[in-house]
This record gives sequence, C-alpha cells and structure tokens, in this order.
Amino acid sequence: MPPHTSPASRGRKPQTGPSQRQLRAGELVRHALVDILRHDSLADPALAGVVVTISEVRVSPDLKHALCFVEPLGGKEATAVIKALNRASKFIRLRLGEAIDMKFTPDLKFIHDDSFDTAEHISRLLDDPRVRRDLEATAEAAPAAGGDETAGDEG
Repeated sequence: MPPHTSPASRGRKPQTGPSQRQLRAGELVRHALVDILRHDSLADPALAGVVVTISEVRVSPDLKHALCFVEPLGGKEATAVIKALNRASKFIRLRLGEAIDMKFTPDLKFIHDDSFDTAEHISRLLDDPRVRRDLEATAEAAPAAGGDETAGDEG
C-alpha cells in the first residue's frame, strides 16, 4: 500500500479530535499541575493566596506542548493570574517533569478558560422570566403532543 494513502482509504475513519494518547497525557498533566499548584508556593505576588482551577489540558500530538485552561477562583484578576502562571511556567514545568513519567515534559502555556463565563451567561439567560415562560409553555405542549400520538395507536 502506498505511504501517501489517507486513513479513510485504508478502512479507518480520519481522526477528528485528540487521540486517546493525547487525552491520557492531558489528564496526567492536569492532575500533576493541580498537585504542584496546591503544594508549591510560587514566588509571584499575583499568585499569592490565589486558588486556581485547571479545567483542561490539551496536549499536542507530539506531546511536547500543553495548553492549560485555568480559571482563578471567583474569576478575579484572571489576566494577572494567567500572566503570572506563564512567567512561572519554566519552574512549573521543572516540577512537572519530576511528577510525571513521560518521555518529554511538555512546554506549558496557560490561558483563561472562558467556559465558566459562558456557563454563567447561559444560566442568566435561562433565569430570565420571558425565557422561563417559553420553556414552561414548550414543556406543557410536549406531553399533549405525545398523548395524541399514543391515542391514535390504540384505535
């Protein structure tokens, strides 16, 4: 078989997302980073007393780069915290290399995870009285429609 054939032509689906290897490595790195940030005190004043949530770590296919999605508790001073984490990334990477068993310790880049803000925005939208009224009207109409279909099946 020629080396330039695509995975689809060899009977496999083309990969659309991260591989199992990337997902496992990302979770390994995430858990290690949580422990490092919990137990090691970083000298940067922007990180003093700040609790950080690491929601996800995406590792590159070669496992040499990791994109770390973080959110400071309460979302306060997110920009300053992200900058401080990126300044401390070499030290954190050194500690990470001691904590994980991988051929390469990935370079770390920290970015703000805006999914928490998005979830809060959606919650506010769903709490709007107009939206709640529409959702309740839709929920009431759904059983009636389902009831009509079953009534037709009986006769």
